[in-house]
Amino acid sequence: MNDILQYFLLLPLLGFVISLLIPEAKEKTISWTAFGTVFIQLIGLVIFIFIWIFQGGDDLNLKEITFLKTANYEFFIDFYFDKISAVYLFVGALLTSMITTYSRYYLHREKGYKRFFNTVLFFFFGYNLAILSGNFETLFIGWEIIGISSFLLIAFYRERYLPVKNAFKVFSIYRIGDVGLILTMWASHHLFHENITFMKLNNYELVNEHLQSHSLIGVFIALSLACAAAAKSAQIPFSSWLPRAMEGPTPSSAIFYGSLSVHLGVFLMLRTYPFWEHQTSMRIAIGLMGLVTSVAASLMARVQSSVKSQVAYSSISQIGIIFIEIALGLETLALIHFAGNAFLRTYQLLVSPSVVSYLIRDQFYNFQPKENKTTFFFPKKIENTLYILALKEFNLESFQNLILWKPLKTIGKTLDFLNINRVYYFFVPLYVLGFLAYKFKLNLPVQLISILPELFAFIGLVFVFKSFSERKSPFLAWILIVLNHFWIALAIVFNEKVSVSEILVYLAGIVIAGIIGYVALLKLKKMEMRILINQYLGHIYEHPSFAFFFLLATLGITGFPITTTFIGEDLIFSHIGSNQVFLAFFVSSSFIVSGIAGIRIYARLFLGPHVKTYHELPYKSS
Repeated sequence: MNDILQYFLLLPLLGFVISLLIPEAKEKTISWTAFGTVFIQLIGLVIFIFIWIFQGGDDLNLKEITFLKTANYEFFIDFYFDKISAVYLFVGALLTSMITTYSRYYLHREKGYKRFFNTVLFFFFGYNLAILSGNFETLFIGWEIIGISSFLLIAFYRERYLPVKNAFKVFSIYRIGDVGLILTMWASHHLFHENITFMKLNNYELVNEHLQSHSLIGVFIALSLACAAAAKSAQIPFSSWLPRAMEGPTPSSAIFYGSLSVHLGVFLMLRTYPFWEHQTSMRIAIGLMGLVTSVAASLMARVQSSVKSQVAYSSISQIGIIFIEIALGLETLALIHFAGNAFLRTYQLLVSPSVVSYLIRDQFYNFQPKENKTTFFFPKKIENTLYILALKEFNLESFQNLILWKPLKTIGKTLDFLNINRVYYFFVPLYVLGFLAYKFKLNLPVQLISILPELFAFIGLVFVFKSFSERKSPFLAWILIVLNHFWIALAIVFNEKVSVSEILVYLAGIVIAGIIGYVALLKLKKMEMRILINQYLGHIYEHPSFAFFFLLATLGITGFPITTTFIGEDLIFSHIGSNQVFLAFFVSSSFIVSGIAGIRIYARLFLGPHVKTYHELPYKSS
């Protein structure tokens, strides 16, 4: 039974690859390939689950591939199957098969027909990988695939301004969730001294033994997991991104933000529940987060003017209740609630176009004003206050701008002195001095050596702050992202037990992706005189091949699992000591901001309304 698990990943991957090879004009072939892939997966999964239950329903674990193994570290792919996986896989396969059937007709003759089905199959592969993951590293690969799929589908109408802008906002929130998982992996390496699997995480004696003397690390891991789950499932204070994600086509809104992707935070909490179930303070915090989210989202859902936003906030409200159920230890109830909420929201979103047109006709012919109802619960002043707060979405987006994005932009503006010449003439020699300090570190004072890793990591963080706020040169923004990784490598190399080969694993993907991206920028500069990134330029319409290669390069330098950098990031964190909190903070912050800055360059150059006036000007929103 264990060996069969890998086929539930190979089939979606095979379907995705085949769909890429089908010509765009053959709509029927594309849609049947997508539907056939998902439907075969569904049938095979149902048979597998029945046999698994008949044989006793024991947890299955399969260690598949070891990518890298050193004296103190091992990066391997691990698969795990239990009742949580069974429910999530079945619901995912059933809903995706329904969505692919619906989309065959809904998107007929749409310009991005093939692109839509390619992205859905890519998402389906990442979703299955995340659900079947047996350790945090495998989960993170699927997590990243789902994140980039979300970005591409929200920006499906890429000639419009708002879909592209909102896709970037959602991706930015996802990156915050990503760092929660990265820090979880870092802390769990120090707590368990191994790449812990979910199978071992279910062992109460093992977990309790390690937490007895490291309770603070246990709390830190639980907080990191809660942050990642809250960002992915749109819980307070990250709730405002979900309605913005509805800019994509209705089928993608249904599968992503009504049913599957938005419940991944719930999955993460369920999967790691054996780890934090005995941390009473964390259970209370997670339950309170779910309660506050549920109440606030219910109020916000009542005042929405669009059906998609109303369904989005209603879904957030129910997910908040699911978090409460998990905090109370009601795992089975949470799984039933997840399935019910996923089916309901998918149905509501798919029928919403028909319902809206029916209500418009009904209102036109049979309009009757509603009678004013008196309320006995709140005074009118409190009721009006709640109404205004709900209309303003409790200022959640303003709060995020104040706490996250405004400080980033302010810091970036203070770094306007950084240009390409100063980077080359000042920071490159400084990097050489840092490398010489590493070569002769035995001859330097211990106090100096102890602060150099944090100093170099901070310089790398400054670089990505400037890259994020850069409004003119994409070359400068790109170079700063690449150099940030070199500063991180220099910071880590001062720690003990770090070999040159491990640093090369990390930097190899950065160098390759950096060169590809820079060459693409040079070629684009030759063809288009205007490539400033102070606005959306929309060059993907005239240069789709450059857009594709630049997107691959962007994913490469942001740690997406297509280069060795993805393994290298986890490897880097395994060499950060448990007492080097500032170093871990600087490096993780660099990974967040560099990912956001890289996608921002891609979005500004290639997406949005075309800068040339002879292209049609579309509506801002879908």
